[in-house]
Formats: sequence, structure tokens, C-alpha cells
Amino acid sequence: MVKHIEHIGVAVDNIEEALKTFEVLLSSQSYKKEIVESEGVKTAFIRVGESKVELLEATNKDSPIAKFLKTNKTGFHHIAFEVDNIDVELKRLK
Repeated sequence: MVKHIEHIGVAVDNIEEALKTFEVLLSSQSYKKEIVESEGVKTAFIRVGESKVELLEATNKDSPIAKFLKTNKTGFHHIAFEVDNIDVELKRLK
């Protein structure tokens, strides 16, 4: 069963500049930043009630985020849901 929206991912060109805007718009500060080398991405999270907004900046030109930004520009990238059991949900959706 889907519990709620865990986070919404937003691809950005420059995470530090985007944070300035999102922190003002959402009246909340980033609580977590990390670099995920395996995905070639830098992330920053901002809480919004029970959910979060995840900003994503490419750290190399071949990363999935870099390719997304090349085609789609800055904007909505993905939505993640919290579920009780991922295996059950994947089976249900198939």
C-alpha cells in the first residue's frame, strides 16, 4: 500500500543557487546534502511537511541527471512514494 509521497525530485543546473530559491519558497532549510558517486549526482533535501523536495545536480556529463538536463532543462525529474512493501507493490503494478 502506498503511504505517502516520500519526495519529489527536481533536476537543477546549480544546486547552491537552486537552494537559495527553494529555501525561500518553501520556508525551510536544506537538512541533508550528499554526493552519490555511482549516479554522478549531488543532492540536497528540503522537508515540506511529511514529504521532501530533492534537488539533483549532475556531477559529470554522462550521468542520468546531466542527460535529463540536456533534453528537458531544469525541472521536475521524479516522484518517490513510501510503500509498506516494495515487492508487493511491484507485483501489484505489473
